[in-house]
Amino acid sequence: MRHVNLLRKYNKAFGIIVAIVLTVVLAPVIASAQAQPPAGGAVSGSETDPIGIDRIDNSTLALGKNSLPETVASIINVALSLLGIIAVVIVLAGGFKWMTAGGSEEKTAEARKLIFAGVIGLAIIMSAWAIARFVLVNLAVKTGVTGADYEI
Repeated sequence: MRHVNLLRKYNKAFGIIVAIVLTVVLAPVIASAQAQPPAGGAVSGSETDPIGIDRIDNSTLALGKNSLPETVASIINVALSLLGIIAVVIVLAGGFKWMTAGGSEEKTAEARKLIFAGVIGLAIIMSAWAIARFVLVNLAVKTGVTGADYEI
């Protein structure tokens, strides 16, 4: 009951911290998702949606334009990034649960399990990244691809 009162007391501060963290995390994502205008100016016949998004046929999306290794590397990067975020959230949830345990042995043990699971998850994700990088780099060397942009 004590931790519920603490949450009510610091509700505004917690909301401000969450808003700042989300802004710091999401701002680069939103900025990179903005449509880039073509280098030579407007494309003739391009139609723009009322909210400023180009039509798919005139967009600069590179779907299917990259080589297979580049596409695979991009998919691996996105997947491992999302899994890393999930693992960090699990560690943070365990830390929050530990802080709000209020001395309860059961809650503390559960929080330790969460933190341990998150750390193990991060170790697995970093191992998977290292293995994928090793395979893709050696694949590039063995196939004679030079200037490979698809390194992880």
